[in-house]
Amino acid sequence: MAFSKEARRAKIRTRIRASVKGTAERPRLSVFRSNKQIYAQIVDDSKGVTLASASSLVIREGQNVAKLDQARLVGKSIAERAKAAGIDEVVFDRGGYLYHGRVKSLAEAAREAGLKF
Repeated sequence: MAFSKEARRAKIRTRIRASVKGTAERPRLSVFRSNKQIYAQIVDDSKGVTLASASSLVIREGQNVAKLDQARLVGKSIAERAKAAGIDEVVFDRGGYLYHGRVKSLAEAAREAGLKF
């Protein structure tokens, strides 16, 4: 039986979320990617609270930036906001997307900015 793209991603996402849990000491870095934007947020699952977030919505205003570069900027931005909130280590939740392209560049930019996965 063939799954639609959304159903396939939902199935993978549930499998990932079964093992990836964010705690107060090591919150979860969650990534959501749409066709035009990319969003990242750091979540403490034990309390159900978002500790920091960043998105490409701010970057795109009046600028013509490639999506891969937007992902890098969001990765750098989320790492800076995490550092400001006192977070050094996170667990990475790719959200059912392949670790490739925009998701990969966001993760690598966050690592370069000092966030440990």
